[in-house]
Amino acid sequence: MIITQKHIPRRTILRGMGTVLALPLLDAMVPALAAVPSTAQRAKRLSFVYAPNGMIMNQWTPAIEGAAYELTPTLEPLAAFRDRMLVLTGLNHNSALPLPGEGESAPHERAGATFLTGVHPKMEGNVSISVDQIAARELGRNTQLASLEMGLHISSVVGQCEKDWSCAYLNTLSWSNAITPLPSEGQPRAVFERLFGDGNSTDPSVRLARLRKDRSLLDSMTESATRLMRRLGPSDRTRLGQYLDAVRDIERRIQIAEGQTSGGLPTMDRPPGIPTTFDEYADLMFDLQVLAFQTDMTRVGTFMMGREQSNRAFPEIGVPDAHHGLSHHKNNPEMIAKVIQINIYHSKLFANFLEKMRATPDGDGSLLDSSLIVYASALSDGNQHSVANLPVLLFGDGAGQFKPGRHLRFGKDVPMSNLYLTLLDHFGVDVESFGDSTGKLEPLSLG
Repeated sequence: MIITQKHIPRRTILRGMGTVLALPLLDAMVPALAAVPSTAQRAKRLSFVYAPNGMIMNQWTPAIEGAAYELTPTLEPLAAFRDRMLVLTGLNHNSALPLPGEGESAPHERAGATFLTGVHPKMEGNVSISVDQIAARELGRNTQLASLEMGLHISSVVGQCEKDWSCAYLNTLSWSNAITPLPSEGQPRAVFERLFGDGNSTDPSVRLARLRKDRSLLDSMTESATRLMRRLGPSDRTRLGQYLDAVRDIERRIQIAEGQTSGGLPTMDRPPGIPTTFDEYADLMFDLQVLAFQTDMTRVGTFMMGREQSNRAFPEIGVPDAHHGLSHHKNNPEMIAKVIQINIYHSKLFANFLEKMRATPDGDGSLLDSSLIVYASALSDGNQHSVANLPVLLFGDGAGQFKPGRHLRFGKDVPMSNLYLTLLDHFGVDVESFGDSTGKLEPLSLG
């Protein structure tokens, strides 16, 4: 870092017509003679990435514990991040099991509702605040958005699903309180405008005017960006230029998707603005998540690779069948093989997100260095709707508090909520319990 007497505020923004553009951390935002923020000093970020309909667990779970485990086929796409990964086996969400009198109805609704809450849901849409929102109350004090909820699906949190259970349990993971679900946004344009729309302008006609003129967000703030560039050193100019190029690329991809005709993804109504292939859709939405963290717009995110009970097909990988239907394979080898393909495909897309986080600078490290990321599903065996022995990965060392690069196996009936209680403690959120927790996961620590 080049030390100068020039200093710009951390919350510096660029303004354009009906938009604002938050900036990443630049050297010029660090006061003269101050050190670049270290791993322990940088903003901490928490992300939950969710895969629907369970896994084929014998292709997910390593055979042995400890650091010498071999990567399974579903984990192989994550090989580049093995030294940052904890494989957690044996965690359960028993609160998702049916209560007496409920029967076996709505297993996906119960699993989805319990996933980040650890609480058994009531049929009409009453569960509990989710762990991401408890973290957001602390981490969101200094950000424009307390949290960002995203998903690769378009659906509503209102209405009734199986046996009159609330559809919110399928379509979102986040709850601000027991009765208020936070919608998971699946429209790239809506996320883009939420991140870069001008919060000081309440007139939607301003943004519409810019769109009608076919002007990009960056075109509308060229003068502001040019003035800022003159105040920056060479390394900051390079970093800012790369960031602006990334924003322009995302906006270009959204505009291309908005101009595409309908069709493409089977068993899914694809509204305008969603790319035709799942690869493009996932990459675009993950890039928006990276931008949200990079600009410190938010430090908490949830990302659904799909909704529970998703019937999306995956022709991109040669699987034209509906995912949910395949997950009820009844031990049919051909169906199992297709579910494995989907599980591996999701791992590859998630690995792309991790790589972008690792490649994005943040202080003296990367966004991945300052983040804890949970990748998991609310079901293990989708065929049996099992909520025992859930597939769970944790990425990040928690600023030295955790020891990654291992496979940890827990004893019988250890609640998934114990992991969440441990994560909250890491982020400085002092709660005695969470959901159905029975204590913290001490084996995660270096000791």
